[in-house]
Amino acid sequence: MTSTQIIDPTTEEVIGTVALTSLEETDAAVDRAHRAFRTWRDVAPGDRARLLRRFADAVDADLEHLAALEVRNAGHTIGNARWEAGNVRDVLAYYAGAPERLSGRQIPVPGGVNLTFHEPLGVVGVIVPWNFPMPIAGWGFAPALAAGNTVVLKPAELTPLTAVRLGELALEAGLPEGVLTVLPGKGSVVGERFVTHPAVRKVVFTGSTEVGRRIMAGCADQVKRLTLELGGKNSNIVFADADLEQAAATAPAGALDNAGQDCCARSRVLVQRAVLDRFLELLEPAVRDFTCGNPWSEDTRMGPLVSAAHRDAVAAYLDDDAPVAFRGTAPEGPGWWFPPTVLTPAPGSRVFREEIFGPVIAVVPFEDEADAVRIANDTEYGLSGSIWTRDVGRALRVSRAVEAGNLSVNSHASVRYWTPFGGFKQSGFGRELGPDAPQAFTETKNVFLATTP
Repeated sequence: MTSTQIIDPTTEEVIGTVALTSLEETDAAVDRAHRAFRTWRDVAPGDRARLLRRFADAVDADLEHLAALEVRNAGHTIGNARWEAGNVRDVLAYYAGAPERLSGRQIPVPGGVNLTFHEPLGVVGVIVPWNFPMPIAGWGFAPALAAGNTVVLKPAELTPLTAVRLGELALEAGLPEGVLTVLPGKGSVVGERFVTHPAVRKVVFTGSTEVGRRIMAGCADQVKRLTLELGGKNSNIVFADADLEQAAATAPAGALDNAGQDCCARSRVLVQRAVLDRFLELLEPAVRDFTCGNPWSEDTRMGPLVSAAHRDAVAAYLDDDAPVAFRGTAPEGPGWWFPPTVLTPAPGSRVFREEIFGPVIAVVPFEDEADAVRIANDTEYGLSGSIWTRDVGRALRVSRAVEAGNLSVNSHASVRYWTPFGGFKQSGFGRELGPDAPQAFTETKNVFLATTP
């Protein structure tokens, strides 16, 4: 058995080791999940709902511990980490209502009665990224379990601690063995086996577009169900009639939250040319006040990047000729810190077009509404975005024209567990969250009962 060291991004200290799941152990876990499915699917809807509520209560009771694990393992601020643990609790509680409401339809037909049923798929493989280890895990396993499936979950190699703890809490809450199994390990071993194992009936993957393409190709061999939530290079469009003070004050949080390690980050800020200079004047103090430092402090807005390798990858985008407008500050010494940085690049530049996944904002001007839409859509991604305007008609026109799955007007919110979440174009396909998510983990079965001789 091999293991991996877990390193605190804030101190660069080793805080523990986690055993990596082998191919043989993955197969054994999938087999256990497949056996558990035979009984879990038949648990009465009310009893399944009750177990999910108990799971939510267990997460709530452990919230401070889970948050502390995430601060140490991923470098998230304590405020963010508490929200993330609370999101797992809330998502479980929300989908605890699904087992008793997963109803089919009676469709009028001649000669009989026609019924539809939502049948669970079987074993679902959930592959979770390192940027939001807790909530993204919950978005996958909560609706899947509610629909009667069993789940095998692979956390990212860098950030497995909270997923391991959630697996323990599921057992403590009374979920049967094999219903939710957490398998820390390499993507090339555990994740790849989810793709190739015939008993895994669906894969849910959140991560890079490059890896998502490979998973999609692998799932095609077995015509395996798949949900992909991939990269994003999202626009924050600020029109001249907007509340510029509010737009500038909130732009750092929209782009720099979680140190920019967010596929929904509004890192492309498009500002109407007539107000560009004023917007930059307002943005500079907001960025400088976006505190980067000790993630345990309640006042800190941004912690370190997740690893030395990732810090180097972000830094590679900023050579000596980078058009830096201004920067915030970051601690010196141990830790994988990177200061908030604002660029004013050309629209065709690499920093404007590629997903940096770090605390870097690129500000470019646009002329009019059509120009704003053109620039916003000139990307292979289509996950999220924001529109700032006082004109309701413009807000609706631009919202319909921008090619992205999640848009906010005069706000930067992307994720609400009550509403669907997912992307256009190479940001992926399928939708997570919202009232219909459990149905994405089912097959629709049609049954006709003849009533005429």
